[in-house]
Amino acid sequence: MPHEEQRTQPHALTLTGRQALSVSGVTDVSTFDESTIAMETSQGTLTVRGENLHVEKLSLDQGELTLTGEVQALEYDDDGPQRGGLFGRLFG
Repeated sequence: MPHEEQRTQPHALTLTGRQALSVSGVTDVSTFDESTIAMETSQGTLTVRGENLHVEKLSLDQGELTLTGEVQALEYDDDGPQRGGLFGRLFG
């Protein structure tokens, strides 16, 4: 099952000047708009808050997401990964 393999992918963040963020280990994206992007990762739910946020690249097969905009906060939910995000419901 592909989702099980994605959960074991290494999770990493690369933030460049608060204007570009690359995330690996992404298994799903649950919500996104210009101020909030919430994603499921192999290390739990990660919420990115900011202004003018745009998803530039999303590859769930490779577990990668790249976004641009003004990143103001990164927050993890310690409850761990959850199921049933937006893309999981659309394509799952």
